[in-house]
Amino acid sequence: MTLSEWSYAAMVTAAVAYLVAFALHALEWSGARGLAAVRPEDGSEDAARIKVDFRGRLGVAATVLGAVLHVGAVVLRGVAAQRAPWGNMYEFVTAAFAFAIVLYLVCVWRFGMRWLGLGMTLLATLGLGLAVTEFYVEVAPLVPALHSVWFIIHIIAACISGAAFNVGAVAAALYLIRDRAEARAAARGDGALTGYIAKLPSAAGLDLLSYRLHAFGVPLWTFTIVAGSIWAQYAWGRFWNWDPKETWSLITWLVYVAYLHARATAGWRGRPVAWIALLGLVAFWFNFIGVNLLFSGLHSYSGI
Repeated sequence: MTLSEWSYAAMVTAAVAYLVAFALHALEWSGARGLAAVRPEDGSEDAARIKVDFRGRLGVAATVLGAVLHVGAVVLRGVAAQRAPWGNMYEFVTAAFAFAIVLYLVCVWRFGMRWLGLGMTLLATLGLGLAVTEFYVEVAPLVPALHSVWFIIHIIAACISGAAFNVGAVAAALYLIRDRAEARAAARGDGALTGYIAKLPSAAGLDLLSYRLHAFGVPLWTFTIVAGSIWAQYAWGRFWNWDPKETWSLITWLVYVAYLHARATAGWRGRPVAWIALLGLVAFWFNFIGVNLLFSGLHSYSGI
């Protein structure tokens, strides 16, 4: 087998590992149903809690295995191509998800945020699944327009900001779930939460986490656009061409700037802001994938 074939095999295996991790986290969530936030004094729920915790740990282990294979596949792809592995949509998508999964695992290792696992492994499974089945192309040389250091800077900044947006969006989705559960508990008058939702941070804590990730990602996305403009001047002689990719990058930026503005406005905090964060992730991935599939332009070389 060639290095390219080994890279593809590792990427497929990583996608399977993420699918297994997602299934384990789904079992973790479902197994926690009915468990109270506080253990009974008689310890009657201890066995169930141990089983739920074991499933979660297995889910993280499967994610770590997937991440090792995933990052290895990206590196092998670059070695096989003898260039940075970001020359087409298959490479963009797989690299972006590698950054996102690594950020998630850092959150688990440093802050114990295993509760992000269900959403993150779902995104990784879908992303890599599409990449290996629909977007795969053989290794090929870079087109002349990509031979620039600004190309590397532009893509690295996009992947890092994308990682923050993906993890931030999962936190926003969990905020919506936790906030609704807290509202229902308050309406009942007991304030008690059960199941895996009880293990999540408070709604306010999830909202703050999502905000911090987006506050980190938006300036980087701004830099991504600036670096892309400098690269465009180098490659095509103009800083801005209103190419579909450039236009959607700007639209994505506007959505995330709207998120930060809304988050800073007291009347817009909470659920409306969380929905904007999810809309931002849709815009981000449409810019990465949808634009390549639906439109033609100066960036058409990045399609499948």
